[in-house]
Amino acid sequence: MLKSHSRKTLLSAAGASLTCLALLLLLAQRQRSATEGARREREVGLRSLQSLGEAVTEDGIQSEQAGGKRGFSAYFSKLTRNRREAEKPGGAAGATSSPPPAENISADDIFIAVKTTKKFHKSRLELLLDTWISRNLQQTYIFTDGEDEELKKKMGSHVINTNCSAAHSRQALSCKMAVEYDKFIESGNKWFCHVDDDNYVNMKTLVQLLSQYPHTQDMYIGKPSLDRPIEATERLGDNKMRPVNFWFATGGAGFCVSRGLALKMSPWASGGHFMNTAEKIRLPDDCTIGYIIESVLGVPLTRSNLFHSHLENLQQVSRSEVHKQITLSYGMFENKRNIINMKGAFSVEEDPSRFKSVHCLLNPDTPWCPPQVAY
Repeated sequence: MLKSHSRKTLLSAAGASLTCLALLLLLAQRQRSATEGARREREVGLRSLQSLGEAVTEDGIQSEQAGGKRGFSAYFSKLTRNRREAEKPGGAAGATSSPPPAENISADDIFIAVKTTKKFHKSRLELLLDTWISRNLQQTYIFTDGEDEELKKKMGSHVINTNCSAAHSRQALSCKMAVEYDKFIESGNKWFCHVDDDNYVNMKTLVQLLSQYPHTQDMYIGKPSLDRPIEATERLGDNKMRPVNFWFATGGAGFCVSRGLALKMSPWASGGHFMNTAEKIRLPDDCTIGYIIESVLGVPLTRSNLFHSHLENLQQVSRSEVHKQITLSYGMFENKRNIINMKGAFSVEEDPSRFKSVHCLLNPDTPWCPPQVAY
C-alpha cells in the first residue's frame, strides 16, 4: 500500500511539472507574438512617415530619394528648419519682391531745365553737353541770358534766351525760373526738374525715383541746404507784413515738381506772377518755389538725399554709391576742392569736376571713355 501511495505522489508531481511547462511554453509563445506585432507596427509607422516625407516633395521640403535614405528624422529636421525660416520677420518673398512703380514713366516724361549764364557756356555747359546731356538731348532745355550760335547748333530750340539779366541777383534768378516754369507748362510733360550748370544728372535713377509717385499728385522733391526752415517776411500790402517760415529744396542740388502740383502753382508762378511772388518775400528763385508750395499751397517737401549740391561735402559720397545718386556737383567747400572722391578714367587735372569719370562709370560705352578702367 505504501508503494502504491508513493507511485501516485510521483505521478501527481510529474503531471504538475508538465502542466507548468505547458503554461510556460504558452506564455513564451504569446510574448513572441506580442513582440512581433509591435515590430510590425513600428515598421508600418516608419514606412508611413517615410511616405509622408516623400509626399511633400512638391513643397521643396524633402526629395523622394533623400526621404528614402534619411527617413523620418531627416524629414522632421527639415520641416523644423523650414518652419523657423517662415517665422522670421521679413521672409524671402518680402526681401526679393519690390513694390511696383506708382506710374510707369520714361525720360521722355521729364522736362529738365538747366539754368546758366552766357559766361559759363564754355567752362560749364560744354562739360554737360559732352556727358549727361549728350544722352538726354530731347529732355533737356538750357535757360540762359545771351545768344550763342554754337550752342544753338548743338541744342536747337532747346536753348532758350530768357533775356534776363546776367547778374547773379535774386531778381535775375527769379526771372529765369519764371521762364522755366512757363516753358514746362507749355511742354505738357509730367515732371519739371530744375538743375544748375554745375550738376551732373543720372537720368536712370531720376526716372526710378519719379516713378514712385503719380505725376497728378502734389509732389515737391529735393534736398534742403539748411537744417531748419527758412524764415522770411511776407509783404501783404498797405505796409503790412507777417513772418513766414518754410522748407525749400536748394536749386544747387536740383529739385522736381509734379505736373499736378505745378498747375496749382499757376496763380503765383505763371506769366509775370512768379516775379511778383518773389518780391513779396525778397528771396531767390528756389526759395520762392518753396514758399509757393509749402507756405501758400501747404504741400510739404519730400526729401531725397540722392540730390547733391556744391554746398555740401561731396567727399562723403561713397564711390560705391555713385551710380545710385540722382545729381552730383563740384566746387569749393571750406576753401578746398569739393568733388567726388573717386578713381576713374581721368586724373583730377584732366577731369577737375570728376564728371567725365562719373560719366564713364555710368556709361562705359561712351566712345571717348577709356576701356577697362578701375574705379
